[in-house]
Amino acid sequence: MNRQTDTPDDTMQKKKLPVGIQTLREMREDDFYYIDKTQLAVDLVKDVKHCFLSRPRRFGKSLFLDTLKELFEGNEKLFKGLAAETQWDWSVKYPVIRFSFAGSTYADKGMAEQDISEQLEQFARKHGVSFHSKSTSGRFRELIGHLEQQAGQRVVVLVDEYDKPILDAIRDPEVARHNRDVLRGFYGVIKDYDAHIKFSFLTGVSKFSKVSIFSGLNNLYDLTLVARYATICGYTNHDIDTVFADELPGLDRQMIRDWYNGYHWLGEGVYNPFDILQLFKNREFRNYWFETGTPTFLIDLLFSRQFPVPKLDKLISTSSVLSSFDVEDIATEALLFQTGYLTIKNQERLGGQEFYTLGYPNQEVYQSLNENLLSVLVKDNSTRSVQTAQLYRLLLVNDFNGLQQLFHAFFASIPYHWYTNNQIQTYEGYYASVFYSYFASLGLDVTVEDITNLGRIDMTLKFNGQVYIFEFKVVEMVPEGNALQQIKDKAYADKYRALGQPIHLVGVEFSKDSRNITAFGVEQA
Repeated sequence: MNRQTDTPDDTMQKKKLPVGIQTLREMREDDFYYIDKTQLAVDLVKDVKHCFLSRPRRFGKSLFLDTLKELFEGNEKLFKGLAAETQWDWSVKYPVIRFSFAGSTYADKGMAEQDISEQLEQFARKHGVSFHSKSTSGRFRELIGHLEQQAGQRVVVLVDEYDKPILDAIRDPEVARHNRDVLRGFYGVIKDYDAHIKFSFLTGVSKFSKVSIFSGLNNLYDLTLVARYATICGYTNHDIDTVFADELPGLDRQMIRDWYNGYHWLGEGVYNPFDILQLFKNREFRNYWFETGTPTFLIDLLFSRQFPVPKLDKLISTSSVLSSFDVEDIATEALLFQTGYLTIKNQERLGGQEFYTLGYPNQEVYQSLNENLLSVLVKDNSTRSVQTAQLYRLLLVNDFNGLQQLFHAFFASIPYHWYTNNQIQTYEGYYASVFYSYFASLGLDVTVEDITNLGRIDMTLKFNGQVYIFEFKVVEMVPEGNALQQIKDKAYADKYRALGQPIHLVGVEFSKDSRNITAFGVEQA
């Protein structure tokens, strides 16, 4: 937690913070801050007919969907002074069908069909429709036909959190597959009734493959990695500095960038709106978005796949991997990217394929994800908290004897069954994961596989105006004392001499038999 010492001038006439507000009408009529996304909405409707957007939770998808609803329904007064006001034909009003899967849970079989049926019944009562079909797909078709005939205009279909029935059941593959098949048939109506649909827009967290969910809907335009629509959800730096200018006094602007900016979808970077609004409300830097519900299955998945945690910040993936997602085939990189725990840091085209370097978007995710990963290793939260705080204090005074004892305690606090269930006991897996997660959970500036002209440093820490170079070895595989010697032999310190800061060389050696540190050597370069 980081509290600012200064407070904003309470005499300033500020708008209300739209915390939890997801409807355009309330935003516009009740004097809330509003970021104008209507130019993007108008452009989108002009560009495509059927479109899809994947964004992490709490990124403003529902608000943008509601903006589209108000636009098509012709509620002109809500758009006064906005970009869409002079670019939309307000004389035409379209019937809108909006489904939302955000408010229910679907872990049990049959819940998806029940919820769809209930939403269809609500539309039927509102518009005076008497259904004859017994299937949800058949009723959806009847609803579209009735509304088109009633309004004399084609129908607009909007779907919020289209994938939630699958994600809620992701730990139960049978139910997840069942829900996927239900949704496939339901969404297939959009393809079948294309001639009766003016526009459709589906949003969700995950980008399931078209074959999996949208079989046959070949003209579905995926906005997820289209640069011109990168800011369709989220706040930009310009938004923060202009619309929210009255909220900035008393807050460190660079800290706002470091903590909450950095999400990239091949265009301008954005902030998570939920984080920013909570920051302005509470005036404290905290892990607001992360605390609202990191899926435990994600943490469990990383460990069950024995994924090397230190490599999370430098993952290389391709466009095809990031786009392939299904119940039976959940690529780790795709899951972390689509849920917002990793973002695109660099893009490179090699031959006919796009390659992406993925990494943590910001301080919040970097620190919080590693803290959660560490909690899986060290089940005793009290012990973990004490050890983490002690690590910071010992680093401040360069107490290396104390650090050696603390590092030994790190590994001693790991339950025995974790070792017996885990096959990774080399640097690339277990040992580095523990080390790295302790440092990263404090939000410290850590670099793994730090490249030099003579090799790769296992881990580099920059802290308190000093540089710490770590090398890890398993002594059963190399001669004892090799870790510290390798740092010196390969002149790893040369990379950082230009900083003019003290450089500490730390060689750490482990034993698979004792499952702990056997040697800890320190020298100053």
